[in-house]
Amino acid sequence: MNRSTLRLAAVALPLLSSAILLTGCGGQASGGPPPMQPPAVDVTPVVAEDVQVNSEWVATIDGSVNAIIQPQVTGYLVRQLYQEGSFVRKGQVLFEIDPRPFQAVVDQAAAQFAQAESQVVQAQSQVEQMQSQIAQAAAQLRKAEIDVQRDTPLAQARAIAQSQLDTEIQARAAADAALQASKANLATSQAAVKTAQAAVKAAKAAQSQAELNLGFTQVHSLIDGIAGVAQTQIGNLVKTDTTLTTVSQVDPIRVYFPISEQEYLNLAVGRKPGDPASLLSPNQVPALELVLSNGTTYAQKGKVTFTDRQVDSQTGTIRVAASFPNPGNVLRPGQFGRIHALTGTRKNALLVPQRAVTEMQGKHQVAVVLAGNKVQIRQVTLGPTVGSRYVIESGLRAGESVVVEGLAKAMDGGTVVPQPAASPAGGSH
Repeated sequence: MNRSTLRLAAVALPLLSSAILLTGCGGQASGGPPPMQPPAVDVTPVVAEDVQVNSEWVATIDGSVNAIIQPQVTGYLVRQLYQEGSFVRKGQVLFEIDPRPFQAVVDQAAAQFAQAESQVVQAQSQVEQMQSQIAQAAAQLRKAEIDVQRDTPLAQARAIAQSQLDTEIQARAAADAALQASKANLATSQAAVKTAQAAVKAAKAAQSQAELNLGFTQVHSLIDGIAGVAQTQIGNLVKTDTTLTTVSQVDPIRVYFPISEQEYLNLAVGRKPGDPASLLSPNQVPALELVLSNGTTYAQKGKVTFTDRQVDSQTGTIRVAASFPNPGNVLRPGQFGRIHALTGTRKNALLVPQRAVTEMQGKHQVAVVLAGNKVQIRQVTLGPTVGSRYVIESGLRAGESVVVEGLAKAMDGGTVVPQPAASPAGGSH
């Protein structure tokens, strides 16, 4: 051992002795760090209140009536007489098809009608002639019969020649034949009159159809509403299956939204005492709110007009239609929104803030602070949302305390230091 080593040992020994002495006197250096304090969390009580339950559904907006404008005749489009996107009136002319071919058909039908009428006049004139001939033939027959009746006894008495009587009998037969022929000709003429009159009716119908088709060259709006973009251009050949445009009646406007089969049954037959009038009731007062896609609430209230006839087997929903006033035509078909409606009242509903609920693998749970500040993690069943709170269907009791802040520190079975949570601005509703 050299001199340097002896010098270091001389210095270290007194320091080591001092450290041992201090450890023996204080006792703190060998006990480790002090124990951790329980974490502080914010808690709020589970409250029981009577609350109004509002439901919300995704909605699509459509016209009350959407009239597809199609021509009723085939022809070339020559004019568009409306401004696309403008309001049009029922009966207003929107398009015009070239009327010249249809005008020619009208003129031809009018000429055929006039010709048919003239044929009726001719047939009636022939009937009058036949009636006159019948009268003459009847008179001749009566004269011949008188002659035969008068001369028959004379011929038998040989006062006149038998040949004279034979001549009178032949004249009577000829007069009778002439009368029968005239009657046959009259029947033929009367049939010709009926045929001519039928031809007049046919010609008149053809003329009316031609005039109707000529009128169809002007395509009118079927309803009052907003006219859409023209689907064809001037100069195109259009047919009866060509869509020219669509006119939508938008005041009132129709809003469709699907509700689940369970919601439908609750609204239709499952109401409880004290619930408001059913949303689906025919005499339901306007109670629907429409929230637009920009987050604003539409100023006008709406009401249900009808419920579809069946539940969609693929989605399990049934479509409901509502009607909203639309002054100024602000709402247009194709827009989306959300429908809000008061659907019931819950008596003594258990409520907790939404921030007290966490979701784990599709299940909802809350942290409940029990006696001794012990934490218990419980699974709960959620009901509808009321403002910023959840209705709890099962898993909690009124008056129990749930953690709303510091959930990450609240371990199942652990201890916490609970402190009342501050109410959010504007209340907890």
